[in-house]
Amino acid sequence: MSLYTEINTLTRDPIIGLTELFQKDSRATKFNLGVGVYLDKDGKVPVLESVKAARHLIDEHKDPSVYLPIRGLDVFCEHTKKLIFGAKHNNKQIITTQALGGTGALRIGAELLQRTRKIPFVVISNPSWENHRNIFESAGLKVDSYPYYDPKTNSFLLNSFLTFLKKLPKHTVVVLHANCHNPTGIDPSQEEWTEILDTIQRSDLVPFFDLAYQGFKHSLGQDSSVIKSFLEFDKPFLVANSFSKNFSLYGERVGALSVFTSSSDESARIQSHLKNVIRGLYSTPPTYGQKIVGEILSNDNLHTIWKSEIESMRTRIIEVRRLLVKTFEEQGLDKFSFIRNQHGMFSFSGLRKNHAFLLREKFGVYILDSGRICIAALNDKNLDYVANAISEVVQTEDIKTNSA
Repeated sequence: MSLYTEINTLTRDPIIGLTELFQKDSRATKFNLGVGVYLDKDGKVPVLESVKAARHLIDEHKDPSVYLPIRGLDVFCEHTKKLIFGAKHNNKQIITTQALGGTGALRIGAELLQRTRKIPFVVISNPSWENHRNIFESAGLKVDSYPYYDPKTNSFLLNSFLTFLKKLPKHTVVVLHANCHNPTGIDPSQEEWTEILDTIQRSDLVPFFDLAYQGFKHSLGQDSSVIKSFLEFDKPFLVANSFSKNFSLYGERVGALSVFTSSSDESARIQSHLKNVIRGLYSTPPTYGQKIVGEILSNDNLHTIWKSEIESMRTRIIEVRRLLVKTFEEQGLDKFSFIRNQHGMFSFSGLRKNHAFLLREKFGVYILDSGRICIAALNDKNLDYVANAISEVVQTEDIKTNSA
């Protein structure tokens, strides 16, 4: 009998699995709209000018690639805090630790929360990023989901969400997408956020903000405003932020975990546990990506260039949304007008699993079975083709439904 007899094959990851299918497709015309990567107008992952300049400066230094401190370098951590918290970044109750991207930050935070032995369970939005549940369950935490999205109206379920929150036991962790909700692209309004945060603090719940797309909705400062708002309550919360998208540094795995504590003594105790968790998982963080981000955030000139590049990416995504909706409307499909009001890289298109299958098999257009489309993967070269494919699939399925 094999040692691994009880190890069964798991369901493939929806995103990684789709990419594997895409790569096996031998057709010349094919488009992957499932992967969560920003692509430029030419359909390529951009190398930012600010990143090129930072790399040049780093190469000039000729520093050896030594082990970093377990929490990362102070200059990186402090400028990350400043980017997220703005003027409040000097608050001594906030501790920031470098992590392996946003995923690593979430996992480190999950391990810390598990050690408190006070967390009844974690709740994530329905739907949410596919990896959220896996991350927290892998840390030994129970995971449930809260109502967020109404597929019939393609809208946010505020009242249902608030009702759900009020019934949760104390210290339940609520995972919140700080902006550009993945996968729906639908965010609460400022007024709705006020109600949500007030309910969370009055119920003694613990928000865990996932900030993966800072700068992709409005601006760097405004996109972290919900986090700054909760800071005023002086209650525990965590933030996992990623630099993959807004620096186009996917493979460098640069992110950070920030934890709000009650005192300097508590900060020291938490920091010791974060170091212990990291030591057991991967010992010390990688150097190169962290140096690039740290160089840009600490250099006024490079920081200005970077902000301009983020604005260009954000503007392109907004324009692609507008053009996609316009193309649908020209084809008589007004049902997709809601896409214009979504935010960030993704759209919950309203397409179903059968639509996704037909798009993949007939047209070589790859989207997730959930209907999530990466808007940032569309451009002048493929937008019309994709829109036409979606139109044909939807209209064909509508005819079948009406004939049934």
